[in-house]
Order: sequence, then C-alpha cells, then structure tokens
Amino acid sequence: MTYALETHNLTKNLSGRDIVSDVNIRVKKGEIYGFLGPNGAGKTSIMKMITNLWKPTSGYITVMGKPLNDNSYDILKRMGSMIEYPTFYDGLTGKENLKLHCEYMGYYSPNCIADTLNMLGLAGAEDKKVRNYSLGMKQRLGIARAVLAKPELLILDEPTNGLDPLGMKQIRDLLRMLCEEYGITILISSHLLSEIENVAHTIGIMNHGKLLQEISMDAITDQNFAYIELLVSDVKKAAYVLDDKLGINNFKIIDINVIRIYDVSISVERVSKVLAENNVGIEGVTKKQDTLEDYFLKLTRE
Repeated sequence: MTYALETHNLTKNLSGRDIVSDVNIRVKKGEIYGFLGPNGAGKTSIMKMITNLWKPTSGYITVMGKPLNDNSYDILKRMGSMIEYPTFYDGLTGKENLKLHCEYMGYYSPNCIADTLNMLGLAGAEDKKVRNYSLGMKQRLGIARAVLAKPELLILDEPTNGLDPLGMKQIRDLLRMLCEEYGITILISSHLLSEIENVAHTIGIMNHGKLLQEISMDAITDQNFAYIELLVSDVKKAAYVLDDKLGINNFKIIDINVIRIYDVSISVERVSKVLAENNVGIEGVTKKQDTLEDYFLKLTRE
C-alpha cells in the first residue's frame, strides 16, 4: 500500500499537557481523508505539524515515504495547505496575492491564476483588494492559493468556514474533482460531519488529542444498520401483525407508538398494506440509514 502521509506516534506537548498523544494516521495516495472531531480535539495541531509550522514533541511524520524534517523543502513544495484562517496582503488584490504565491513557490504556468480564480468563483473579484473581501471570499482565496500549484498533497483545515450552503457544495465538488481528475491526495478537517460524509473515502476520528479510530466510509456503511421506523396507533397489535402475518421477528419496540424493523428486505409498501389490512393505524413510516453522525456519537460516547 502506498501512503502519501503517515504519522508515527505523533505527540505534541504544550505547557505540560499533551494536546496530541501517540497519533498514527495513514492517508492513502489518491484519496480524500476526513479528519473529524470537536473543536479542541487536536486536528489543527496535527496539521500544523504536518506542514512543519510546529515541531512534534515526539514521534515523526513521513510524506511520500520520506521523513519530514527542517530541511524537507522538496517535500513541502509538493504540498498545498490552508491552516485555520487564511491571511493575505490586504493591500494587494486577489490576483496579486496569488501571483506572489506562485513566485515564492517557483511555479509558473500560463493562465493558472485566472483558471484557479474561476474555479473558486472569484473571477469577478480578482482585481479587488483583499481588505474588501468578505469572510467567505477570503476562505475561497485561501483554497485557491492552496490548490494553485497543483500539489500532490493538499491539507485543508475547516475549508468551508464562512461559506453558505451553495459555497459548501461547490467546495465539495472541487475536492472530488481534484482527487479524481488530478490524483491529488487530500486531508481535510471539519467538525461538520455531513461535510466529511459527502466527500471522504477514509475518516480519522479525534477526541481529546487521541485518534479514536481510522476507518473507511465503506466499512462504516457496512456496519451501520438500515431500518424501517413505524409510528403506529397500537404498538402491541402492530408487533403481533409483523410477527404473525409477515413473519418478521427482527424488530424492536422503541417507544409507546414506535417500532423499528431491521429486516429491510421487505418493502415499506408491503408493511404498510398488511398493517392497514389488520386495522393498525399508521401515523408515519420512514426508511432510515444510520449516518456518520450516528457512528461518531456512538464511538465518542464509548
């Protein structure tokens, strides 16, 4: 297995307290890796160490199979990043800020700035000074700067902060495109579970500075149960009908009028019809699937 990024017992101590403790993550080349956890879980601290902004107290990091150290200039040039809130030269325009970035990265490609601004929805604001950008526009410009030089590894810390729902969807689509069409490996952090669920191939769940679990989204889908939830007038009678008339025994009474059926091979239409034929009042019926949020909450509670 080829890993674009690995951490090995990564630990960071500040003021006598471990804010990151023995974290081992493995990010496969060409995937989107979602870093999940509440604020203060240690996600940003790890990203700062990966981008060499902070030094680990112990442990080490390998990028593209090479150890990261003080002289890893070639490795860092293969990375793009946006950590916390992006900062710019406010007196320069968006285009001028990106041109400056190209110069110190040693990256020159015709039309790359115009193409990137257009990709991030900033084509109409390229000549506006950054001091006049909104929070969402600065966030987009930060992502534009991170992807401008077509990095092999992209590190994004809470990239959808300050964006409206449409902007969040555009960033999700952009990340998928960068991964699928350009083969860019992406490490993205968020406390918004739905954002990670929609883009990530693998997730790492952080809490209190520790990595609780690293697991693929496919594995989570396989582990989580789909179920049919019934809201009925008579839960005892409904349970009898499910067992006697439909032969379903994989169900659970959740509340005085709620039943969950975990055998989803039977259709909602069939269940509704048989209950109605046996005079069981149905107030509501839905088919549900456990989400990443359900999985995350179960894991952090444990």
